[in-house]
Amino acid sequence: MNELITAFTTLFVIIDPIGLAPLFVAMTAGMSDSKRRAIGLRACVIAFAILCIFAFFGEAVLGFIGIGLPAFRISGGILLFLTALEMLFQKRQARRENNAEDAHEDHGDDPSVFPIAIPLIAGPGAIATMILLMDRAEGFAGSISIIAVLAFVLAIVFVLFLISGSLERILGKVGVNVVTRLLGLLLAALAIQFILDGLRSFGLAV
Repeated sequence: MNELITAFTTLFVIIDPIGLAPLFVAMTAGMSDSKRRAIGLRACVIAFAILCIFAFFGEAVLGFIGIGLPAFRISGGILLFLTALEMLFQKRQARRENNAEDAHEDHGDDPSVFPIAIPLIAGPGAIATMILLMDRAEGFAGSISIIAVLAFVLAIVFVLFLISGSLERILGKVGVNVVTRLLGLLLAALAIQFILDGLRSFGLAV
């Protein structure tokens, strides 16, 4: 149960459904509710497929190119920590908004694949997190549990996409900023834990 809670917290923070909601509103402005639902569902399904592929085959790919899991744990932890710093200092949301605006100009009809699925949902941080979580999972049941947690988080993303307009009005800009900073602080602590796990795998007593 503790591992599942850790997996949910990590994925929720790194994917950041609350932060994605206002971006989804901006990228689907003027669209009908049915088209918004179709775009949100398609984006979540594509992101789920990508993250599952990396969850099951990411370790094999790393081995093929000669990267050990301890090194990936440390580099993944650093990546998550940098993401946490961006969240704490509001740089992450600004960068996401810039990416979303650029993609919306080039692909105004359907932003579901890019940038919503990739890289806003299934970005480098989420991919690294899935590989790290699957590495820590115990047996087949543990792996399936991680996938179930991923599906649950993406279901939350989809629900927030559906109610994103109302959610943005309820929280307001200040509320979104407060939630983002709290999630960033939590992610920073989880990132340090990943780095410590990698150092222990190298045989260092930390």
